[in-house]
Amino acid sequence: MTIRLILGFFLAYFLAIVGTPIAREAALRFGVVDQPDGALKNHRQPVAYLGGLAVFIAFLLSIGMTFEFDQELLGLLLASTIVTTVGLIDDFGALTPKPKAIGQVVAVFVLIKSGIMIQIAIIPWWLQLVITVVWLVGLSNAFNLVDILDGLASGLGVISATFLLVVALLNGRLIVAAFTVALIGALLGFLRSNFYPASIYLGDCGSLFIGLTLGALAMVMDYTAHNPLGWLAPLYILAVPIIDTVYVMVLRIKAGRKIYHGSPDHFPLRVRRRLDGWTAGTVVVSYAVAVIFGAIGLVVLFLDPLSTLVITAVMGVTVIGLLIWLAMVPMES
Repeated sequence: MTIRLILGFFLAYFLAIVGTPIAREAALRFGVVDQPDGALKNHRQPVAYLGGLAVFIAFLLSIGMTFEFDQELLGLLLASTIVTTVGLIDDFGALTPKPKAIGQVVAVFVLIKSGIMIQIAIIPWWLQLVITVVWLVGLSNAFNLVDILDGLASGLGVISATFLLVVALLNGRLIVAAFTVALIGALLGFLRSNFYPASIYLGDCGSLFIGLTLGALAMVMDYTAHNPLGWLAPLYILAVPIIDTVYVMVLRIKAGRKIYHGSPDHFPLRVRRRLDGWTAGTVVVSYAVAVIFGAIGLVVLFLDPLSTLVITAVMGVTVIGLLIWLAMVPMES
C-alpha cells in the first residue's frame, strides 16, 4: 500500500508538470486568460487560466491508474468532475452566477447520494442535509475567493490535503489517503508554474475542484475517537480559506457592498499591504498560518474537551484581534 501511495503521488506530480504547459498554451490560444485591471488584478500582462484542468486530470489519472475505490469515493470523483466542468464553462465566460450555483448544488447532491454527508445524531436529517450543502458549497467558493495571489489557493490546498492525509492514516482510511496523496502531487506539480510570478492560474475549474474535494474528503473520516470535540479538527485544517471568506463577507456587508462583488477586502491582500506589496512573502506568511492551524487541528484530535475549548477560545480571540488590526489598513476599492 505504501508503494502505491508513493506511486500515486509521483504519477500525479509528473502528470501535472506535463499537463500544465499544455493547459497554458490552450488557454492562451483560446483567449481564456485573466486580464489585468489595475485594481484587484495587478499582474503586468494577461495570465492563462485552465491550470485547474491540468490539476484535475493529473489527479483523476493518478487515482484511476493506482487504486480501486468504493461507492463513496466514486461519488466524489463524479462530483469533482461536475464542479470542474462548471468552473471550466465559467472560465470561458459562458456562465452566469445562478447556473454556476446550481451546478455546485448538483455536485453536492451526487456526494450525498453516494453516502457522503455530515451526520450528527442529535439533529434531524434535514438539518444535516442543510449543513452538508453549506459546508461543501461554502468551501468550494472559499477556495475560489482565496485564489487572489500567485500560488495561494494551490499552496493552501497542498497544506490542507497534507493534514487530511495524516488524519486518513490515523483512521486507517488508505483509499482516502490515496486521494489526498494524488491531490498533493497534482497541486505541487502545478505550483511550479503557479507560484509568484505565476504563468498560469487555477481558474474557477481548479479552485472549485480543490474546495469540493477537500471538503468531501474531510467528511469521510472520524475525528471523535479520543475527543468528542474532535470535529473541530477539519475546521482548523481548512481555516485559512474559511476565515478569509467570512472576513470578506463581513467587510463587504459593513461597507454596504454586495458580498459577491470583488473587492480588496481579503486578509492576504491586507497582509501584502502591510508587507509593502511583497506578494511572495505574503503567500509564504499565509502558508505558515495554514500550517499552524493544521497542526492545532491534529493536536485537537487527542485533547480533552476542556483543553480544546481553551485553545479554540485563545485562537479565536487572537484571530479576531489580528483581523481587526488588518481592517485598519487603507485599501482601494
